[in-house]
This record gives sequence, C-alpha cells and structure tokens, in this order.
Amino acid sequence: MTAFLEFRALAKRFPGVQALDGVSFSVARGSCHGLIGENGAGKSTLGKILGGIHLADGGEILLEGRVIRPATPLEARSLGIAIVHQELSFCPNLTVAENLCLGDLPATRGWVDRDRLRARARAMLREIGSDADPEAAVGTLSPGREQQLQIAAAVGTGARVIVMDEPTSALSAGETRDLRRLVGELKARGITLLYISHRMEELFEMCDAITVLRDGRHVATEAIGATHPDRVVTQMIGRALSATAPAHLGRIPGEERLAVEDLASPGRFSGVSFRVRAGEIVGIAGLVGAGRSEVLQAVFGLDPAASGRVRVNGRELPPHSVAAALRSGMGFVPEDRKRQGLVLTMNVRENCSLAALPLLSRMGWMGRRRERELAATTCARLQVKSPSLEAPIAGLSGGNQQKVALAKWLLRPGEVLLVDEPTRGVDVGAKAEIHRLLDDLACQGKALLVVSSELPELLGLCGRILVMRAGRLVAEVARADFSEATVMRGMAGLTG
Repeated sequence: MTAFLEFRALAKRFPGVQALDGVSFSVARGSCHGLIGENGAGKSTLGKILGGIHLADGGEILLEGRVIRPATPLEARSLGIAIVHQELSFCPNLTVAENLCLGDLPATRGWVDRDRLRARARAMLREIGSDADPEAAVGTLSPGREQQLQIAAAVGTGARVIVMDEPTSALSAGETRDLRRLVGELKARGITLLYISHRMEELFEMCDAITVLRDGRHVATEAIGATHPDRVVTQMIGRALSATAPAHLGRIPGEERLAVEDLASPGRFSGVSFRVRAGEIVGIAGLVGAGRSEVLQAVFGLDPAASGRVRVNGRELPPHSVAAALRSGMGFVPEDRKRQGLVLTMNVRENCSLAALPLLSRMGWMGRRRERELAATTCARLQVKSPSLEAPIAGLSGGNQQKVALAKWLLRPGEVLLVDEPTRGVDVGAKAEIHRLLDDLACQGKALLVVSSELPELLGLCGRILVMRAGRLVAEVARADFSEATVMRGMAGLTG
C-alpha cells in the first residue's frame, strides 16, 4: 500500500517538555494505523498537530504527497481531517442534534431550521449505527454515549482521515464491539484511521500497522502481522515487563475496616452488602449501568438519596456526609479525574495537597515548604512526569494526571481507599506502577475497594470480586475460583 499520510521529522516543544522529537512514519490509505506509547510519549500531541489544535515547531505533514499545515481545527476539517478526542468535549446543556451540528447549524433566514437540524443529526447517528435521541440533552448521556457522538460528528463531516484518541476509554464491552465493527466499515469506505490506544488487544485486532513512540521519539513502525504484544511493550518502555502476583495475596487479611449493609439508592441499586478487611483489595465488576460507580459514591457520602449503613473500623458513619467519610480515614479516587478528581486550574503541587490541607496548615496558613516536600516525595514515588511541581495539571498527560489523582490520597492518613477505574487511559508501564502502588497500600494494611471495567485488571489484582448486575450484588467470586468466564456469567445474569 502506498503512503497516504506522512509525518516527516515532526517536532513540538512545550515549556519544559520536548513532546515530539523528529518523529517520522507513514500511514497507508484506507488503513487503521495504531499509535502506542507510554503516557507522555507524544501520541496525543501528534494527533492534535494533525487536527490543527497545535502547530508543530519543526518537520512537516504530507497528505497525498502535499504538505499541509492546519493552523485550526476548521482548517483541518476543510482538509478532511477530524479528531475523536479522549476527553469528551460537548456542551452538556445542548441537545445531541445541536452538538453534532454546532459548527454548521442549518438555518433559514437567520433562524436555526430545527427540522433540518434533527434530520441531519439522525443521518449522522445512522452512519455509526447509534440509536441516540437527537432531542436528548448531552449532559444526560453516559460517557460511552458521548464518545459515540464524537465518532458520529467526525464521520458526519465527510472526513478522509480520522484520529481516534483512546476512543474506547469510556465504552462498555458492547459499545467497544460496535466500534470495532464501525472501524471495519470506515476502512472499507477508504477512510484512513490513526488509532491511539493503550489497549493492546484492540490494536492487534483492528489495526493494519502499529507505530511505537517513546519519550517523543519514533521507535518502530511495523505491520501488525510482523510484531506481537510483548515486543511492543519492550519497545514502549525500553525493557521487558515482568508480571508478578501481588504480594498482599500471600498475607492473611486483618480486621474488618469497611462494612456496608443494605445500601440502596432509588433507581440506581439496592440491597448491597459487603465487607472489606485490612490488607485486602476487593474488586467490583459489572457491565456499564450495573451500579458499580454509584455504590462507591454512596459509600463515600456523595449520594443524597442513599440509604443503608456504612461502618469504618466499627463506627457507623452518618448518612450523606463526605466530611464524616474523610474523618473516618476514607479516600475516594473517582472515575472521571478531570471533572471530579482534579482541579485543572491548579498546578501539580496544589492538586497533590488537596486532600491533606488540614494537615499542612496551622491557624489557616499553609506550610508551603512542607507541602512542596510531601508533593515532591509522592510524585517521585509514583514517577509522575511533569516539568515541575508548579506546572499546570491540565498540561500533563492523562496517565500522569491519574497518578496525581492517586497521589493526593497518599498525603492524607487513612485506612480505606475507594478507587474507581484506577488505570483508565493509562499505558502498560504506568498501569503496572499503579498496580504495584495499590498492592503496596494493601501490604501496609489498608482496605481497598476497586471498580474496573477491565476484567484482567481485577483478576490480577484482587483477592475477591463482587459482581453486580442491574443494581444488585449477584455474586462474590473467591480468588480460587477466578476466571473471566465465571465473572462474566455473573455480569450477564447466568449465575444460579
């Protein structure tokens, strides 16, 4: 296949960071070309340069042999280039139809033509096989549905090149299967895809070739049939990644730290009861909509409609009180790090210390030296890649933001940690580091309750897995009985 899209010596620098350093490779027309690397390797930066969000400092991009330099997303769109972003970027107060057509609203005599608007939106949704309601407010949709809308918007512009940046990070297993089908259809139409992902199985199933970046440099571009996952991991991180059983599994759990009895929330979940002991990591598995994240939020006091009992170290917490959960020594790493886990207008140091402000202040004044020392130690422990502690958190890669979202709870003493999707959007190297951190916390005697959409993650990390379906706790699987088939049967409602 001849080169359709070429990157030649592409370079980009941000303050304190060389994001891309002479990256060169080519992409065949009508192919799905995978792009993989550790967080901070430059994958998303390259996609944003192609999409007109960033301008390159050096090098050039060729499309069908012609040099292009899109300076804005609108210019990129005119060239037939669209991006499906990792982070959702719609206006939540507008409808599905309004968001899909926002850049080109159909109008008659200066007024938006609502009939044409809905018709165009329905046509765009049909293109990707979505049954979303054009009149629904985007803010009422699940992250997976929003991701589908981004894909519909990209396909609906008639793009010849589509950059997909972690497109399945918020999708359910069923939605991911639909995406794989859609990728095949787009390729059959001659559309070229640059597919950025950390999920190795997706890349090897959908892509024709794969490019590996490390520290902003090109490492390798190979046909998918000429490489294998272990080789790609070694190229990504510069070393082989050894898998070892979590150390906490070889220890006997201690006293009961967290007890939940008959927890319920109208329309979300009901009758949820379980216990977590010191030194345990207990997982919660379930399909999207099963109520996993909602249970964690209720345990932490975030659901004002929740009922039931939550005890930490034998002491019952008053209902609907985040302050009481914090005083009890509980921490919570939410699923959506950008909206709930971090303050994007603050820097790395400030985000690290958010959960420990009472411990770092005296008489209302912050101890800045102590704050910097603790933030530096914790960031070094988690190997956070940042130009400095004063760098804006919004400028970090998704994986490094996730590490900071975890780091803030290490600065605050506590014995119970709730973690929702600990490695979403994180590369294999950072994923292994986060798994080691969670294992270390369990070895220190902390009780961890972990929600994950990735079954291999729960099977590798946990001592027990609680299975939820349709808002009910339907099974508890002991480690001796672990298998994907066993857990999936519970998730699908096939348990006895």
